[in-house]
Amino acid sequence: MSGFLTLPSRSAKPRDVGITHVIDKGMGIRQLEDLLETSAGHIDILKFGWGTAYVTQNTFDKIRVCHDAQVPVCFGGTFLELAILQGRFNEYRDAARKAKLTHVEISTGVIDMSRQEKATYIRELAKEFIVLSEVGSKDAEKIIPPYRWVEQIESDLEAGAWKVICEARESGTVGLYFGTGEVRSGLVDEITEKIDRDDLIFEAPLKTQQVWLVKKFGTEINVGNVATTDVIALETLRLGLRADTMPKFHDVAGWNAKTEEHSDPEPTRPKRRSPIAD
Repeated sequence: MSGFLTLPSRSAKPRDVGITHVIDKGMGIRQLEDLLETSAGHIDILKFGWGTAYVTQNTFDKIRVCHDAQVPVCFGGTFLELAILQGRFNEYRDAARKAKLTHVEISTGVIDMSRQEKATYIRELAKEFIVLSEVGSKDAEKIIPPYRWVEQIESDLEAGAWKVICEARESGTVGLYFGTGEVRSGLVDEITEKIDRDDLIFEAPLKTQQVWLVKKFGTEINVGNVATTDVIALETLRLGLRADTMPKFHDVAGWNAKTEEHSDPEPTRPKRRSPIAD
């Protein structure tokens, strides 16, 4: 559609900020083609969630379709965690090479690694891939204090991670969020007080979480774990093309105040005489 509206400025792809990081839970190739036909310009990275890339029958065909649409692909961090657990890091790296991936993700959502161990893997991967690191646990019972988030993020960035993903899972009920899905706003504030938010990707699978992030940080906030069905919806939030964020980016208050000021007064209705009075 022709650009006749004034909207917030968005970085052009390939971009370093305003990233939309999408999770594919195992969609078919025709579904993927439909998604890319409508949304490729809004998707910066497509992640094959968890270990889905390992069991999907046409993983390489899906990767080819994404690359043809100029959408980078990465495997889920859990896939690499299991490879490390089983001593198969080199085999994982070979699989990423064979798939012609440009991006890889490393996480510690399930297995524990020291900062030093994780940094070693990041440095090794960064020799040939763009590394996305993830911080935070997938275990809702495991509460990590803010200073530990900051320490791990700083360590991962220093080791060569391009961006650090702040964990929430696809449910949006761990890590950055309470079990209800409500944002741990104090945690986010403490992280962004120490870390440049442009270096972070905030997982936000729920609309309420996406709205909160866009309202707080603006159009160019990096958002992750976006469902394939929500890519266009998130873009409208970024641009104020949805009621939730329209007042942030456009002068709704000014319009409504002016309209209220010039609105016609409520008409005065004549009082009806009581039948008893007659």
